[in-house]
Amino acid sequence: MGLSMIAYIYGSVDEMFLGTCKTLLEGEHVTYIPLSEMHTAEHDRFSHFMVSGTLGEIKEVFAFAQLYETSVGIVPLPTQKNLIRTFALSSKIEESITLAKIPAEQKIDLLYCNDNLVVQEVVIGDAPPLDTYDTALGQQNIFNRIQLFFHILRKVRKLRHTRITLTDENEQETKVSAVGLVGVEYQNGTFASKLITSQINAADGKLSLLILAPLSMLQYMGYLFRSLVSRWKSEQLPRSLGYIRSSKLEIKTERPLEVLVDSEIRSETPVLLRSTKESLRLSVGKMFWEKQSKDVQGKNSFKIDHLPSDEESASYLAKAIPLFNHASQAQYAALFSSLREEGQLNSTFMILLILATMIATFGLFINSSSVIIGAMLLAPLMQPIISLSMGVLRQDSALELSSAKTIVVGVLSVLLTAALIAWFIPMEKLTSEMSGRLFPTTLDLFIAIASGVAAAYAKSNEKISGSLAGVAIAVALVPPIAVAGVGLGWTQWHMFSSAFLLFMTNLIGIVLAAALTFVVLGYSPLRVAKKGILTWFMIAAFVSIPLYSSFEQMKENIAIQKSLSNIHFTLNTQEVVLTHIQLIEQSRKLQVRCEVIASGRLSAAEKKLLKEVIEKTIGRKADVIATFRYRL
Repeated sequence: MGLSMIAYIYGSVDEMFLGTCKTLLEGEHVTYIPLSEMHTAEHDRFSHFMVSGTLGEIKEVFAFAQLYETSVGIVPLPTQKNLIRTFALSSKIEESITLAKIPAEQKIDLLYCNDNLVVQEVVIGDAPPLDTYDTALGQQNIFNRIQLFFHILRKVRKLRHTRITLTDENEQETKVSAVGLVGVEYQNGTFASKLITSQINAADGKLSLLILAPLSMLQYMGYLFRSLVSRWKSEQLPRSLGYIRSSKLEIKTERPLEVLVDSEIRSETPVLLRSTKESLRLSVGKMFWEKQSKDVQGKNSFKIDHLPSDEESASYLAKAIPLFNHASQAQYAALFSSLREEGQLNSTFMILLILATMIATFGLFINSSSVIIGAMLLAPLMQPIISLSMGVLRQDSALELSSAKTIVVGVLSVLLTAALIAWFIPMEKLTSEMSGRLFPTTLDLFIAIASGVAAAYAKSNEKISGSLAGVAIAVALVPPIAVAGVGLGWTQWHMFSSAFLLFMTNLIGIVLAAALTFVVLGYSPLRVAKKGILTWFMIAAFVSIPLYSSFEQMKENIAIQKSLSNIHFTLNTQEVVLTHIQLIEQSRKLQVRCEVIASGRLSAAEKKLLKEVIEKTIGRKADVIATFRYRL
């Protein structure tokens, strides 16, 4: 009897599968050994092992092969799809046997959780969907993906942060607050491994640990949607995740967290994760080595600076993950101090505001948009408005009163300055820059809301605080007050009220939107903010009534302009076309300004008839101011 070189160790496999393997290995020098007899077999007779069985049984053979420094190959069961994917094996039994019977020369690392071998992953706490294989989405349509998104979202609502202490092999201690961790050694097709593909190498002696630490439900929902529904991929790690790469990590938690190894072995923290470098010669597919990152070095890597680690954040997140981000005490103190200072009335504020008013008013008279933009940049009125929004949010009466006082004094100063300039200038002509601020609609409210969001976001982030200048241009606070002041100087109350309504629209939209943005950014819990926000919602709803009316009027005017511009008619023998049509509402009377192009000169009777045609088209009486061009 010849010397057998291969031992086929089999565990829980059915006779048909084993029979197929024996048939395919017929003629090879193979000895078949039940797993129960593995330790009593003459191991020194064999230069290579083959194995089939459950994942736990395969890990037993791994340990046996490592002990006697023998290579091993896996013949996976058809149901072991994740194992096949992890080691790039074949799902066809003929091909898997061909690969498994060839002794491996290259060694792979092994990952241990305490003394338990980890082949696929170790999950500590809760980490959906990091512990999910992306093969679960492979054949799913968009509706099934959305269903899975909401299924996991229900789990996320129950997540709670726990203080976690991580100690590496250099005794470097790191503290974070997180809901779960996932450790992997190989690129195995889980969401966790796919997020850090560039950091995984199966022969560098390093394990990879992903840390799930969402600061808000919205933040994590964004990652879930991107992972499960959207097909857009990014190489940047999501903000709700951190990452550590090390050869050893001791993990301690404030409260015990469940530990799950390869979905089978259950225990609790504390645990020790360690990677043993090049410990096992395993026959793997060619694709396995192609997936290993060539860029990683042997050094440890930490990407956890953005994760919550301070005592305040940990305590807050341990109760429940909030819907919105929660700003830290340091962030809130810095922003609140800045807003309190900017809400104060002082000489610098008044000087800049009056100068901006003068520039804006002169720009309105000379009809120069560039001069008016310069005034917008100079005017400091946005600062106390943002301060007022924080006072509304936090129900801080001192900040609200201080900011409101600054705004009221500032607005009165602008009105008075503009009125005086209008009174002294011997010219009463309504320019297009003035008339453009006399018809506020709901669109202006939407602009103010968007500007308020942008202003609050820019104010909360020092890196983009310079963007406030752009917001000031977009929302234009001083010019409408200056137009209202000009209306006072001319004693035109309709002009004053219309322009002042535009300013109030901007003020209300900014305060409301900025307050909501600060809530989202975590500067106040919703239970504190809701009273002030509801109050300003009602104010915005009240202001929306005349704005909606103006919007409907604007739609009507556009329809009228379109109707008039389509008029091609004959007055007696003259062909007439209307162009450059403008509609202006003045004291409840419509003024139609247009250019009339006629094939010949129009008589007084024809001009009267033209006015009647225009009034019949628009369905109401109107003042028609026309300039005539003749094609003679």
